[in-house]
Amino acid sequence: MAAKSSTGIPLGAAGPHAVQPLPDKPRFGKPISEPDLAAWNIDVRTPDGQGLPAGRGSVAQGREVYTAKCVACHGADAKGGAVYGTMVGGIGSFKGAPRVLTPGSMYPYAPILFDYMRRSMPMDRPQTLTNDEVYALSAYLLNLNGLVPADAVMDAQSLPRVQMPNRNGFLQDDRPDTQATRCMTHCR
Repeated sequence: MAAKSSTGIPLGAAGPHAVQPLPDKPRFGKPISEPDLAAWNIDVRTPDGQGLPAGRGSVAQGREVYTAKCVACHGADAKGGAVYGTMVGGIGSFKGAPRVLTPGSMYPYAPILFDYMRRSMPMDRPQTLTNDEVYALSAYLLNLNGLVPADAVMDAQSLPRVQMPNRNGFLQDDRPDTQATRCMTHCR
């Protein structure tokens, strides 16, 4: 006869437990392959554009993508919308007040624009834009800021060559802790 609780619920049997001991080391998931890891490696080195993917897009294509996927938040011609302020103008405003934060006024390198949009836009579906769409949007926004002509086409070679107005507007961080060598093995 099995033991029961005071309310009549059967209690577990005594004796060896059915759970097996853990192996000598945990076994979580599976090793990641280089191709799997490469899909997550989407960082772009912004001064020279290293890491920019294949693809290309024109100002005209960017206008179409913008109208379809960006205008609801950023407004017509990127001049501000229901969710965000302007992405046009402000060049030179960092020397006074008020500062107008736009890609043309604050980014020192054009690949920053590509990297940011590819990672975070559209806000409700980040990382859903194709590389061609992001290049096209980059061309369109750079054109609206007067930094590339209306017939510009952006790709991994042309985007890093765009001279941003605030390229020299940042100070080099020369504090000692910014030069530390990162330890990856036998660290103390």
